[in-house]
Amino acid sequence: MVTTLFGGLGVSFAHAEQLRGPVTNLPIPRYVSMKAAEANVRRGPSLTHRIDWVFKRRGMPLQVVAEYGNWRKVQDHDGAGGWVHYALLSGVRTVLVETDMLPVRASPDPGALINARFESGVVARLGSCNIDWCRISAGGYGGWAPKSNLWGVDPDEIRE
Repeated sequence: MVTTLFGGLGVSFAHAEQLRGPVTNLPIPRYVSMKAAEANVRRGPSLTHRIDWVFKRRGMPLQVVAEYGNWRKVQDHDGAGGWVHYALLSGVRTVLVETDMLPVRASPDPGALINARFESGVVARLGSCNIDWCRISAGGYGGWAPKSNLWGVDPDEIRE
């Protein structure tokens, strides 16, 4: 069993989905996306804390790992993060394509017709997911992609 720190708490990975945020009562960790075109990422949960950097990609998937008042501690694909005001985040789910020229297929089957290919780094809107595949869309194109090639969705997550 792997132990991971979430908001200063030692939590076994197998039980991480049971941890709830003290403000929203939503699961911690969970995925969200950037609502704003820019978001200051602060060292702590208030305007008095120093800005470490700025996220500059609307729709980018982020993982919420802690909550404090109106602030959410988030991480991006690379594990970089900090505290962001909740108003800059959205519950709309997106994913980051991790494989270059990822085939996006007409159905969740490795032999299905390829609708499009997405470059690595594309931010796509997340639709339904089964155990191995997710429906994604970007730039007017969409279809099914293997979940293992996407960041922003848990390996065991099922979405209707």
